Amino acid sequence: MNDGEFGDHFDFKSLSLPPRPKGLPSSPGKLVLWGAVVFFVIFFLVSAIYTVDPEEVGVVMRLGKYVRSTGPGLHFKLPFTIEQAIKVPIQRQLKEEFGFRTLRAGVRSQYTTRGFTGESNMLTGDLNAAVVEWVVQYRIVDAYKYLFRVRNVQNTFRDMSEASMRLVVGDRTVNEVLTVGRQEIADEVLQTLQDLCDQYETGIKVEQVVLQDVNPPDPVKPSFNEVNEAQQERERLINQAQSDYNKVIPRARGEAEQTISQAEGYALDRVNRARGDSARFVAFFEAYRKAPQVTRKRIYLETMNEILPKVSHKFIVDDDLTNVLPLLNLDAGKSKGGSKE
Repeated sequence: MNDGEFGDHFDFKSLSLPPRPKGLPSSPGKLVLWGAVVFFVIFFLVSAIYTVDPEEVGVVMRLGKYVRSTGPGLHFKLPFTIEQAIKVPIQRQLKEEFGFRTLRAGVRSQYTTRGFTGESNMLTGDLNAAVVEWVVQYRIVDAYKYLFRVRNVQNTFRDMSEASMRLVVGDRTVNEVLTVGRQEIADEVLQTLQDLCDQYETGIKVEQVVLQDVNPPDPVKPSFNEVNEAQQERERLINQAQSDYNKVIPRARGEAEQTISQAEGYALDRVNRARGDSARFVAFFEAYRKAPQVTRKRIYLETMNEILPKVSHKFIVDDDLTNVLPLLNLDAGKSKGGSKE
């Protein structure tokens, strides 16, 4: 079948469009109008409804002026930017890092200090340099003050944190900053920073100040380590000498006191003995004056009573023996290897 045959046999008049659905405008102008109405309604609902999360508070401004605050949930406001709602996270703990930035947080977090040395380089009270890196954790407690009392509150808060840290570090020696004084510095910076936040009415409560890392600058770190080692060696020698001192000096003092006590006891004993001997001699002398013969005999007997028990061999000779020649062979004991008294 060719084109001529197709045209001769097909009736174009038999073609007809499907019927127009009911409810639709009958002209393109009305269709555009209905589309505009639907768009207006959607835009109205989107601009008039907002949701506040549980950890946030909504601050509503009408033509740039604060009018009210709203809590968590679904809320309505005037549409078409007549009223604007700003959500402020008042229950979330926020943080600011100084001297470093966190690139990626996780089990093995990654940090960088490049470009932030101006924040961390500080001068201590003894005119030494120290690199101090710290974190300030805070929370927004008053959304109105946070938004309207201070212009660019985040930068202002960072400046106040850095100023507080420099003030406190500037009153400490480098050894305190690097070792024993870190917690005290953190506590004092927290108090100073909170006072500034209250004074400027920032609506911020400082939760915690944590010193992350405190080191001497890299160019002087080897020399600083040598100085620390020398100081530690000095402290060790001082402690050792003090230990030896505590061992020797008390012992010497004890021995000196013991010697003095013994000397005093010996002197007291000698004096008492001398006084006793003197009193005894006086008593003997008084008895001797009363009965010289009896006293002399008693002294003789007492003396012999002390001496005779110490003599091993005793020979008794009768003074009244006259018939036989008394003979005492003193060499007999020597021939037997003994001695006779």
